[in-house]
Amino acid sequence: MFEFSFGVDDLATTWITYSPLQEAVFTLRARRRPAAYPHYRRWTASWEDGYRSLDTALLDALVTPRVWVPDFLTPRPAVRRPSFESELAVLARTPPAEAAADFLAAYRGDGAPLPPVVAELLDDPAELPARCARVLAAYWERCLLPQWWPRARAVLEADLAHRGRMFAERGAEGLFADLAPELSWRDGVLRLDDPDPRVRALGGRCTRVAGRGLVLIPALCGGRAHTVISPDGPPAISYPARGQALLGERPPLRVPDALAELIGPPRARLLVLLDQPASTTALAHRLEVTPGAVSRHLSALAAAGLLTRTRSGRSVLYARSALGDSLAGGGA
Repeated sequence: MFEFSFGVDDLATTWITYSPLQEAVFTLRARRRPAAYPHYRRWTASWEDGYRSLDTALLDALVTPRVWVPDFLTPRPAVRRPSFESELAVLARTPPAEAAADFLAAYRGDGAPLPPVVAELLDDPAELPARCARVLAAYWERCLLPQWWPRARAVLEADLAHRGRMFAERGAEGLFADLAPELSWRDGVLRLDDPDPRVRALGGRCTRVAGRGLVLIPALCGGRAHTVISPDGPPAISYPARGQALLGERPPLRVPDALAELIGPPRARLLVLLDQPASTTALAHRLEVTPGAVSRHLSALAAAGLLTRTRSGRSVLYARSALGDSLAGGGA
């Protein structure tokens, strides 16, 4: 049992935001335990080629076998709607001793042995935070940013809007009661009852918010509410975001007949799909065709001025130009 004790003014300093870095780290849970996160299966499949080109030994080690995460990998957001880059800079500045202690706490709590790559880094942890930051930056650019993050951000924004309405209509009790079954509010104390026996073994504690502000963070890869492992960290609670299942949906693709008649059905489908920037590989996965077939059509659309191309890391992202938007407007 965790308790968060609120003073008179502490509710005024309680706020809700999402964390791009936390979401990136938590997607690694879906690789660890795919059965627990069915709404991520098509996403992780689409990332596979890019993922294999990264430092997979370290990426896999960032989440324990039972999906615990070292606290320093998910720093508490300092501002509302932080950028991934700003949060990654905070991670990179983590004192090496703190990063090493968080890794040990996560694997000790999980009851799992340290992976060789982590054990090697802990022998001399000076480079541990920087190396974690580098591998997460590459993972973000290669796998998450092109298609997944725009969809994920939309779901998180919808959660924030809902929580704001709940707080306005029902106050603190309504807000906390609606976040997760493990959370309850009474007499100025927020209680988090985590049923995980590994968490219970750590012992309960009471944290005074004491003007520091409690941050509530929705998570798309979370099964229940939880807080940081370290009792010394600033108060923060991550809870399951509403609408997680929306990530697993594949919305129907509506291609206007006139557009298909004008440029052909394959190119029309691509133009409609590119309402958000995407790579050749991601588009091929969505259409269930080969990247080579997609590439030929993309080149033709770009040559006609309907698409723009930008480089993100090692990937080239295609997006509709203003002319492409006008042409595809009926199918957006």
